[in-house]
Amino acid sequence: MNLSFYIAKKVATGSRKSFSRMIIRIAIVAVAVSMTVMVISTALIAGFKNEISNKIFGFWGHIHITDYSASYSLLENFNYPISNDEDFYPVVDTTGPIEYTEFPTFFGQEYPRQTMTKGGIRHIQQFAVMPGLVKSYPRDEQEDIIMEGIILKGIAEDYEWDFFNRYLVEGDALVVTPDSIARTVLISQSTANRLKSGVGDRLEFTFLQDDRRPIVRGLTVTGIFKTGLEEYDKEFALVDIKQIQNIMGWEPDQIGGFEIFLDNIDDLGPFTDYVHNDVLPGELYAESIREKMVSLFDWLDIQDYNEALILGLMTLVAIINMMTALLILILERTNMIGILKALGQNNWSIRRIFLYYAGYIVVLGLFWGNLIGLGLCWLQDTFGFVTLDEESYYLAIAPISVNWWVIILLNLGVLLITLIFLIIPSYLVTRVDPVKSIRFK
Repeated sequence: MNLSFYIAKKVATGSRKSFSRMIIRIAIVAVAVSMTVMVISTALIAGFKNEISNKIFGFWGHIHITDYSASYSLLENFNYPISNDEDFYPVVDTTGPIEYTEFPTFFGQEYPRQTMTKGGIRHIQQFAVMPGLVKSYPRDEQEDIIMEGIILKGIAEDYEWDFFNRYLVEGDALVVTPDSIARTVLISQSTANRLKSGVGDRLEFTFLQDDRRPIVRGLTVTGIFKTGLEEYDKEFALVDIKQIQNIMGWEPDQIGGFEIFLDNIDDLGPFTDYVHNDVLPGELYAESIREKMVSLFDWLDIQDYNEALILGLMTLVAIINMMTALLILILERTNMIGILKALGQNNWSIRRIFLYYAGYIVVLGLFWGNLIGLGLCWLQDTFGFVTLDEESYYLAIAPISVNWWVIILLNLGVLLITLIFLIIPSYLVTRVDPVKSIRFK
C-alpha cells in the first residue's frame, strides 16, 4: 500500500473543522475560477477567430488566381483580365488531399518531413471586381440625390451560394445564367441604409474610364445582405460578371480571376504553393487571401497573445493560491509531521502526503472549473446572451468553439505545472524538528 497516499486521503476526507478548511475551500474556488476563465477564454477566442475567418474566406475564397500584375491587390484585376479557358478550370475542384513537405522546428532546428493535407479543393469559381460610383434617387422629391463610391464584384453561374444565402436578409439572390445578362444587383444592408434604397429600387452605376466617356448602367436591387464584415459590407455589391465584361469591353471568356475554396483552412499554405507551382501556367499567379489581407489576419493573430496572457495569469493565480494553501496545511500538521518522522518516515514520503493532498484540491478545483466553464459556454452557444458591437467586432453575438483536445491539454497542463511549483513549499517539511513538534503539541 502507498502509505503517503493513504494518509493524504484520510487527511483530505477528515471531518475535523479547522482554519485550514476555509483556506482549502478558498484554494478550490481559486482553481475553479481560474479554470473557468481559461475554458471560456479559449472557447471565445477560438470561436471569434473561426467565425471571422470563415466569413472572410466565404466571401473571397481561400486562394485567388490572377494575372501576375494583379497580385497583392483585390482591385487591380479589372486592369489585367485573364481567360477562363484554362486546363485546370473547373476540374481542379476534384483535387483531393496532397502530399507536401513541412518543416517543423525542434530546438531551433528544422526537420523536413512528408505529410498529407487534411482535405482537398472543394470548389473553384470565376470573379471580377470593378470600382465605380452609385447614385440613388430618393422617393421623396424634397430629398437630395445620394452618390458614393462602390466596388462591384462580378460573379458567374458557378458561384457557390451556400455561404452567401446565410447572410441574405431581404429579397432574393442573383440569378446568373450563361445566355443572358442579369440587370440586378445585391447590395449590403449598410449600403441600402446610406442610399435609402430597398429591394425593387433602381440604382444608377457610373464607371469612369481613362480615355472614354463615363459608362452608366441602371440595375435593380434584387436582394440585401449583411455579412457583419463592415469593411466589405459598406464597399461591395454583387452583380453578374457579364456586366463588368460588357463595361470593360472584354471578350466573353475574359474574367478578373478565379477563387478557390478548400475543405480545410489548415491546408491554406500547402495548397497555395501546390496550385501556384504545379497547376497554373507561368503567366498566372496563385495567392492566399491571407496574403492579400495581411492587416486583418495580423489583427486576428494578436488574439493568440491575448489568450496566452489570460492563460498565464490564471495559471499564476492558481499556483499562488495553492502554494499558500499548502504552506498553511504543513504548518497546521506540524505535529503529525513530527510523529511520522519519529516513526521512521523520511522527508520525501511526508512531502508526498501534502503533494497528494494538494493534487486532490487542484483536481477538485479543475472539476468545478470545467463544469462551470463548459456550462457557460453551452449557454452562450445555445442562447447567445452575450452580444457584441458588430461594427467593431464583425460579429453580433460572442461565438463559442470548444476544442476538447485543448480543454484536456489545458487541464493536464495546469495540474502538472501547479504540482511542480508545489514541490518548493513542500520543502518546509524538512525543516520540522520531530522533538520540538511533538513536545509542543
